[in-house]
Amino acid sequence: MRTIDNYNFNGKRAIVRVDINVPLDAERNVTDETRIRATVSTVKKILADGGAVILMSHMGRPKGVDAKFSLSHIVPVLEKNYGQSIKFVSDCMGEDAVKACAEIKSGEIILLENLRFYSEEKKGDEAFAQKLASYADCYVNDAFGTAHRAHSSTAIIAKFFPNDKMFGYVIANELEAAQKIMNNPQHPYIAIIGGSKVSSKITIIEQLLEKVDRMIIGGGMMFTIEAALGGKIGKSLCEPDQFDIALRIIEKAKKLGVELYLAKDALCGKDFANDTTIITCPANDVADDYMGMDIGAVACEEFSKAIEGCKTILWNGPMGVFEFDNFAGGSKAVADAIVKATDTGAYSLIGGGDSVACITKLGYTNSVSYNSTGGGALLEYLEGSELPGIVAINE
Repeated sequence: MRTIDNYNFNGKRAIVRVDINVPLDAERNVTDETRIRATVSTVKKILADGGAVILMSHMGRPKGVDAKFSLSHIVPVLEKNYGQSIKFVSDCMGEDAVKACAEIKSGEIILLENLRFYSEEKKGDEAFAQKLASYADCYVNDAFGTAHRAHSSTAIIAKFFPNDKMFGYVIANELEAAQKIMNNPQHPYIAIIGGSKVSSKITIIEQLLEKVDRMIIGGGMMFTIEAALGGKIGKSLCEPDQFDIALRIIEKAKKLGVELYLAKDALCGKDFANDTTIITCPANDVADDYMGMDIGAVACEEFSKAIEGCKTILWNGPMGVFEFDNFAGGSKAVADAIVKATDTGAYSLIGGGDSVACITKLGYTNSVSYNSTGGGALLEYLEGSELPGIVAINE
């Protein structure tokens, strides 16, 4: 693996693609610093060598220049984490950017403005990538969360650094963590899959069924499966066009001898709100005017027992609407069981933005083996897809 460990940055300007697309509140304050903290070791290695760092990232999905998505909002948090001042450049293509990058000195950090203020970034425009490349002597890709996109700053730019391109520690650690559960995982191996839609997880579910001993399916997607089996799910989230696939998952699990766990009960709300009327229903017999919002107490106990004793654990997707405190119990029960198993020697990988946010909310960030910053990129990698941002460095 071509990583920054094998490169001397002394006297070099390194342009570093990071993923600091962090959540902001209404006042544009950072509400979760996880992705920023993940980049610190890469930046500090380059600076310690005697190099200079030019940071580039995206934020949100702006349509053109939009102050709401300016990376200027996160400069104070970056400075706190890096322990030094950062020069923010309010563009990434103009003369100010060219001048700042030309004049940067060893030990300094520059942050360029949001790449996605330019439509060329997502298009993978080569001229856009070449301009970015002209700012530096070497390229470091440390943005695993966007490695599955063939954007200018994540893949195309690498071709302009045939001998001076490498992964930062975030990507190196992500790949190492993914390999641990893809190749020769310890058994019993359990995958806990949650989230809202079967359609967004079908490929990873089918891939994992080939590898795991047990699988838990929770979250909104469990109601599609219950409906496919003929159950009543009230107003719960459902994808009728996925019924055949849901039944296929069940049959494949049986064929492969995988223990498949579906929730027996569900915590249901009358409305999609934290303070709604709440009742517990069988997961396959939800009251007509209620919707499933979390797994119930019986499912919490069964799922916890299924996790107990496992040696490899992958968690992708919460068990319910964990953002609402009244419907966070199922995700907390699963997280508690994962932490307990990790304490007794299991390798636990938490993958996907919502799962990591849940672990962070519970204060368990340092109580599991690895928190992935990847989300969609991790899922695609586990599915066996080639990620453009990875391929571009390895070529």
